[in-house]
Amino acid sequence: MKELRPALLLFVVFTLLCGGIYPMVVTGITSVFFPKQAGGSLIIDKNNKVVGSSLIGQPFSAAKYFWPRPSATSDFSYNPRASGGSNAGPTNPDFIRTVGERIKILRDSGVAGGIPTDLVEASASGLDPHISVAAANVQLARVAKARGMTTETLAGLVSSHTEDRQWGILGQPRVNVLLLNRAVDGRPQ
Repeated sequence: MKELRPALLLFVVFTLLCGGIYPMVVTGITSVFFPKQAGGSLIIDKNNKVVGSSLIGQPFSAAKYFWPRPSATSDFSYNPRASGGSNAGPTNPDFIRTVGERIKILRDSGVAGGIPTDLVEASASGLDPHISVAAANVQLARVAKARGMTTETLAGLVSSHTEDRQWGILGQPRVNVLLLNRAVDGRPQ
């Protein structure tokens, strides 16, 4: 009993400190200094309606849109509650079949030449909102044809929506698909 009382007291103190006070302080600080990020990096249209987050991919399948990286979520809807990779290796028959099906869809849509892997393989979270610049560029002809636009105009939009490496050194240049598609639709960010 002598050891139980201090253990319970420490449990209560640390639960309040680490489970309540600290998260509230951090949330308050981020809400003041980083309000957009603390709110989920939401994209809001002119009617004050949330259309998505710049941090979570969205399904686009119409020919007039740039297609995102495939989702690994169980229902392929980019649902963050179902986030997680498939853990299927490159020799897994299901993985090979799935990638083959995705390649066929891209070929049928008019993509010729090499297909960047980020258009046929899901990211580890299955929610990646970005594609590589190469993945955007191989889709230029399809989107231009569907919209009656020139590939040069679309290439300019891809270029203006290309994000550099994080902090100038991490990762590769990338394009946020939701922001690019909104620009293609002529909607402000």
